[in-house]
Amino acid sequence: MADTDSYQLDHIIQTPAPISSLSFSASGYIFAGSDDGSLRVYHRTSPKVIKAIRGLNEISSIAHVKINGSELGDIWVASGRQAHCFSLDRDQLILSPSDASSVLEIGADDEDVLNELALNHKNTQLAFSLDSGTVGVVDLSTKKITRMRTSHQSICGSVKFIPDRPSELVSGGYDSALLHFDFQQGSVLSRFDLSSAPPASGVSMSPPFILSMSISPSGIIAAGTADGRVWIGTGGEKSSGGSTGQKKKRRKWEGLKHDEGLAVDVAEGPVVATVFIGPRSFLTCTLLGKVTQHEICGSSEENNLSLTTSWTKTVEHTVKVNALIAVDEWIIIGGFGKDGKGVTECWIKKSIDIRVEIPEKV
Repeated sequence: MADTDSYQLDHIIQTPAPISSLSFSASGYIFAGSDDGSLRVYHRTSPKVIKAIRGLNEISSIAHVKINGSELGDIWVASGRQAHCFSLDRDQLILSPSDASSVLEIGADDEDVLNELALNHKNTQLAFSLDSGTVGVVDLSTKKITRMRTSHQSICGSVKFIPDRPSELVSGGYDSALLHFDFQQGSVLSRFDLSSAPPASGVSMSPPFILSMSISPSGIIAAGTADGRVWIGTGGEKSSGGSTGQKKKRRKWEGLKHDEGLAVDVAEGPVVATVFIGPRSFLTCTLLGKVTQHEICGSSEENNLSLTTSWTKTVEHTVKVNALIAVDEWIIIGGFGKDGKGVTECWIKKSIDIRVEIPEKV
């Protein structure tokens, strides 16, 4: 295993408040939301702020919308119980809540806050998860909000659309459950309940709350838990033509099948971020900032499904991590430092020339 050989710190961004969420655009922009309700836009190669939004509540999630002919596009921002849409190609440098082109009241009350927003590949549907455990979808053409009939028994922190499944999504909750929905019908198609790991040396571990989740383009799911594990489900994997064998596309996604999954201990602390970077490669990041790249090997059919580690590296300036994104040769990690203020570490592949910059706080 290569240790820290793959990526190296390129530059640092400091902000007055902790970074609570991150997103990116294919054109190279990074969107960083903070606990104080501010959001800043950067190009991923520079710590210079390009645009900002101020005056929201704590920002828990950001979803970017690509607009043809637009450099920055639009973003959906989860703030409290509301989802705000902003067009970022406006002239002003700093936007306020009144500049939102659309505001949706999604939470039932001020305590029922949004946790994650996710767009489908056509940018026509916006999925959401709530503190109440509710999962739902907004039809963006009509702004109609549909809530699933079944909800999590605790906080629902994660929601994702399933690639190439136009009416299916998956959610993960603090009830240690993964729920697979047909959102057009509002019904549950399948579910997986993750049991607690056996205690080691008599020490009780954290419950397996599902804190993070990602689905690969090939249909594999990886879910990170509060007790330092990752559960991978390969039952929904599409044919790759590789050594893992051919799979025909099934009538529905079967990524939560118990006999086609594997739970692996990957860390000593909570896994707060899980991000696929390839059909069978993904990153995890712990609360304390240990980033690891994993490779999924073998298959359940051949009884040799396993997880291997390519490399691991720990953050240099961040005390606790709240968000991680990966795009092209970049890994962006957001959280806060020893002084309690926001830190974003921008890592780049080591083969690329680096520079380390600590800009003035904006």
